[in-house]
Amino acid sequence: MKSPRILPMLGSIVQAGLASVDGAAFTELGACPACGGPVSGYDTKKKIFALVHDESGRRTIAVTVRRFYCRACNRIVNADEPFYPGTRIGSPVIDLCLTLAETMPANRTAAYLDAMGVLLDRTSCRLYVRDQARPVMSSDLFGIRLPLSIVSLSTLASRAGEGTPVSGAEILAACGFPSADRAALHRAPRKERDERDAQKEKEERHVQQPERGGNGNGSRKQADA
Repeated sequence: MKSPRILPMLGSIVQAGLASVDGAAFTELGACPACGGPVSGYDTKKKIFALVHDESGRRTIAVTVRRFYCRACNRIVNADEPFYPGTRIGSPVIDLCLTLAETMPANRTAAYLDAMGVLLDRTSCRLYVRDQARPVMSSDLFGIRLPLSIVSLSTLASRAGEGTPVSGAEILAACGFPSADRAALHRAPRKERDERDAQKEKEERHVQQPERGGNGNGSRKQADA
């Protein structure tokens, strides 16, 4: 298959975003995501976040993740981390895979990833598209849609400056992993959460705004309530 041609700027954005995570440590966990019980430190593991390549060769983007022991259910659980359940690669890489796969087959997706300097084989692409299918917030850059997680990480990297580490909390936020949502990501699908938020906003407007009517009965009803 002929290698796709993309603007170098796209590859730079993707590479900078992923590189900003290299060496990051994820050490915080408020409670067991399985049962909500109290946790205590257990050990720390190194995890592969992404495999990338450029003109200098191939390299591994790795992070460290602290593990905890739940004193209630006896499970060993990970700190808040930018990985989807059941996967072994960073969530932004999967986001990128899913976003590209919206407009092309898996084998073409793998070729585009490679052109951007991200190593992910066709089989893994197919599995992620099949098993991790979910809406991914994205932005159109130079004719290619990139997930906002990648764009946000690249922005963090540019703000921090070369050689300045980005904190685990900033990375989690950029990847869309606020700690409050971890137990549901265990979290609800994005569409479900958006619908839920829209309904909540609608209900709040209904409470805050009086009913309209020529005699003002709506306002009196609310005051009486």
